[in-house]
Amino acid sequence: MSEHLISEIRAELHEIADWWLVNTPDEENGGFIGEISVDNVKQFNADKGIILNTRILWFFSEAALFTGKEDYKLAAERAYAYLTEKFFDNEHGGVYWALDATGKCVNDRKQIYAQAFAIYGLSAFYKLTQNEEALEKAMAIFELIETRGHDDERGGYLEAFGREWQPLEDMRLSDKDLNSPKSMNTHLHILEGYTALYVANPSDVVANAMKRCLGYFDTQIINKENNHLRMFQSMDWSDMSTSISYGHDIESSWLIWEAVEALGDEALEAHYRPIILAMAKTILEQGIGANGEVLDAYNFETSTLLDERVWWVQAEAMVGFLNAYELTDEKAYYTAFENAWSFIKQYQKDNENGEWHWLSTLDKPHVGDCKIGFWKAPYHNGRAMMEVCKLFVKLAEE
Repeated sequence: MSEHLISEIRAELHEIADWWLVNTPDEENGGFIGEISVDNVKQFNADKGIILNTRILWFFSEAALFTGKEDYKLAAERAYAYLTEKFFDNEHGGVYWALDATGKCVNDRKQIYAQAFAIYGLSAFYKLTQNEEALEKAMAIFELIETRGHDDERGGYLEAFGREWQPLEDMRLSDKDLNSPKSMNTHLHILEGYTALYVANPSDVVANAMKRCLGYFDTQIINKENNHLRMFQSMDWSDMSTSISYGHDIESSWLIWEAVEALGDEALEAHYRPIILAMAKTILEQGIGANGEVLDAYNFETSTLLDERVWWVQAEAMVGFLNAYELTDEKAYYTAFENAWSFIKQYQKDNENGEWHWLSTLDKPHVGDCKIGFWKAPYHNGRAMMEVCKLFVKLAEE
C-alpha cells in the first residue's frame, strides 16, 4: 500500500463532504434539498426522504469524528435538528418515510429499513456530541423494531407497517423490490444500525439483538451452497429471490464482520470468519467485470447479468475486498480493491462537477438518475473512504 493511495482516499473523503456542504443545504425550507439532477440542477420542489436524511446525519457525524472539522459537525447538527423536528412521529413513534419540500409529511408508513437508518444516524450523532436526546431516540426506535417489527413466531423482521404500526399489504422498500414480508436488505441494515448503537452505548439488550440478527444471516439468509445472499423471503423463510446481488454480497461480508468484531466474542469470530470470507471469495471468482468492477446483479429468470455499474456497489467493493485482505493477507483481494478504486476514478466519479454518478453502463459511462436523491447520499462512497483509511491503519499495525 502506497502513501499516494492513502492520500488519494483521504482527499476523496473531503471532496465528497465539501461537495455536500456547498450544494445540498436547503436555505429556504431547512434541512437539505431532496434531489439534485445528474447535471447538478437543484430540484427545489423534490420530496425529502428519510433514507437520504438519516444517511446525511450519519455521514457528517462520522466525518466530523474522523477529521475533526467543525464544518462537518455543523452539518451533522443541521441534519439532526431537521430529522428530529420533521421526520419523527411524536404520537405513534418512529420516523416517517417522506416529506414534501416544505417539510410536510406525504408518506407516513413505517418502513423498518428506515427505522434502522434512523438508529444508525442517531448513534453516530451521539458518538460525536454525547447528546443524550439522540441516544434516547435511538433506543426508543430500537425498542419499536424489537416489539413491533420482529416476527416472534418464525423469527426475523418484517418489512413495513402503517403509521400506527398496523399491517400493510404492500411492504416493498422500493419499486425494484419484491413484495415479500422479509428481506436480506432490511436485516442487513438492522444489523448495521444495531452495531452502531452498541458501539456508541454498549448494552446487553442490544448485543443480544445483534446476535439474534446475525443468527438469521447464518441460518436463513446466507445460502451456504453458493455463498450468496437470499434476497427475499416469505413469512416462513422460503426463498423468493429472483436474482443474485453482487453488491449486497460484498457489502454484507464486511458489515457482518463489523458486527462480530464489535461484540468481541471469540467464538462468534471463529464461526463467522470463514462464512464472510467465502462470500468475498465467491464475488472475486464470479462477480468481477472486464474493467475490475463488481457487477450489479444476475437474474435467475432470464439467466442474464444486468448491464449496469452502480456507484454504491463499487464503494462497498473497496471496503469488502480490503477487509478480506486484512483478514487473509491474500494479494488477490488487495488487487480487487485497487481495481475497484481505479474503476471508480475512471467511470463513477464526476471529475468536472463533483460527487459520483449514479451508474455507468459499458457503452454509456456517466449516466444515471441523480447526484443526490431519495437513495443517493454520501453514505456509501463517504463511508468507503473512511473505512478504507481505518483498514490501512490496521494493516500498518500488523
